[in-house]
Amino acid sequence: MIHKLLIANRGEIAVRVMRTAHEMGIRTVAVYSDADAHALHRLLADEAVSLGAPEPSESYLRIDKILAAAAETGADAIHPGYGFLSERAEFSAACEAAGIAFVGPPPAAMRALGAKIDAKQLAVRAGVPITPGFFEPDASCDALRTAAIEIGFPVMLKASAGGGGRGMRIVRDVELFDEEFTTASDEALKAFGDGAMMVEKLIERPRHVEVQIIADRHGNVAALFERECSIQRRHQKLLEEAPAPGFASGSAMWESMREASRRLALEAGYVGAGTVEFMVDEASGEFYFLEVNARLQVEHPVTEAITGLDLVRLQLEVASRQPLHLPELLCEGRRAAIQGHAIEARIVAEDPARNFLPSTGRILAWAEPKGPGIRVDSGYGPGAEISRYYDSLIAKVIAHGPDREAALQRLEGALLDFHILGLKTNIPYLLDVIRHPEFRAGAFDTGFLGREFDGWTGRGEPPSELAALLAVASSSTGGTTIQTSIPTAWNADDGFRVTR
Repeated sequence: MIHKLLIANRGEIAVRVMRTAHEMGIRTVAVYSDADAHALHRLLADEAVSLGAPEPSESYLRIDKILAAAAETGADAIHPGYGFLSERAEFSAACEAAGIAFVGPPPAAMRALGAKIDAKQLAVRAGVPITPGFFEPDASCDALRTAAIEIGFPVMLKASAGGGGRGMRIVRDVELFDEEFTTASDEALKAFGDGAMMVEKLIERPRHVEVQIIADRHGNVAALFERECSIQRRHQKLLEEAPAPGFASGSAMWESMREASRRLALEAGYVGAGTVEFMVDEASGEFYFLEVNARLQVEHPVTEAITGLDLVRLQLEVASRQPLHLPELLCEGRRAAIQGHAIEARIVAEDPARNFLPSTGRILAWAEPKGPGIRVDSGYGPGAEISRYYDSLIAKVIAHGPDREAALQRLEGALLDFHILGLKTNIPYLLDVIRHPEFRAGAFDTGFLGREFDGWTGRGEPPSELAALLAVASSSTGGTTIQTSIPTAWNADDGFRVTR
C-alpha cells in the first residue's frame, strides 16, 4: 500500500491528486518552485519541498531533484500528474530504480507508445486501424515526399515525438512539401529534441474522439467510454465532453473502438490510466488510431462524472498492485452504465480578443460557480499569482446533467457565474462557442473553431455591475487585494503542515 505520495507537478492537477490521496488516508508531499512558494498545492500538502528556480528545466523537469525530495520525505510513491515528466519513460525507470512506485505505466510501455511512429507500428501488430501513411523511423524528406505522392494529397506531416500541435503541417501540394517538412521538423527538434517526421493521409473535417482506459497488473483492461475532444484551437483542446455526441446506445463504432483500445493496451503491456486517441471520419464511418497519452488527461473529470468513478483513486490502487474492482457493466464498457452527460470547459489566462495573448499577474478576486452538477477543479484562488513560467490553464469547469442539453445549460450558467478579476480569461469566448447553433447540435469537427471563430473580438470585460462592485471593494480596502489573505492556520509552525 502507498503511505506517502509525492506529486511531481503543480497547479490544478496537484491539488486534484492530493484531495483523493487525503480521502484514502495517504499523506502527501508537494514540490514547488520559487514562483510557487505560496501556491495552493504547496499549502494543501502535508509536507512541501522546494525545487528552486522557477524555470521548469530547473524545477519540475529535474528528475534528480524530485527523487531527492522523495528520499528526504520518505515518499514511497510518485504521481506525475500531466505535462512535465508525466510521459517520460526515463522518469518511470528512475522511480523504479529508486524503489519508488510510479503512478503510471512501466518504462517499457511508455517507450513503446511514446513516439508516434513506434505507437503506429504497435497498433498495426494489435490489429488497430491506422490512417494510411508512412511511419518508418528516421525517414528522409525524399522518402516522405515519395510516400505522400503515393498516398495522395492533401497529407499531414507529423512529428514522431511530442504533441500539442507542434511539428504538424497540412500539405496540399507536392511543391510545398519540402518547405513544410523543414519547418515542421525544425519545430519538433526545438520542442522535443527529436526532428523525426511521419506522413499520413489528411482526413478532411475529422472528429477527435478518445477512449479512457485503466489497466492493472493482473491482465484486466477496462475501456471507460469515449470523450469528444474536437473543439480545439490550434490543436489545443478547449471543450471536452462525454459521451461523444452521435455515439448511440448501440453504436457499432463504440464496440470496435473499445476492443481496439483494449487490444492496444494489452499489446503494449500497459498499466494504469491512459487515453487512446482516435480520428473519426464521419464521411466514411471509419476511425483511425492517432496516439496514446500514457497518463491522466486534463479532461478526465467528464469520464468520472458519467461513470461515478474516481480515476485518481483507481490509479493509486493499481500502483499498489491491486486488481481492478469495477461494476460488471463498466468493466465491459456497456453503454447502459453511462450516467448522463458531462462537458468540461478549460479556463485559461489569455485574452481571446487580442489573439489569445497570455495574461499574467495577481488574481484580485475569484468567485467560483456553484450549483447542481457543477464541479470546479483549480489550483488557484484570490491573491494567487499567474506566472509566465507555466501553462495558462487556471481552472476547469465541469457540468453534468441527465442529457447533453441539460449539461450545456448548466455549463452556460456556471461560466456566467465564474468571476475572475485581475486577469483576462477566455470565458467570454467559451460562452460564444457553446451558444453556437452548430455546437448545440453536435455538428462540429476539429476545424470548427478555425472556421467559425477566426478573428473573434467578442466581449472581454467582466459585467459592468461586477466590475464596479469590485472596484469599490478594492478602494475601500485602500487598494489592497480582495480576499487574498491565507488563514493563519496554514502558516502556523505547528507540524500540521510541514514545509522544508
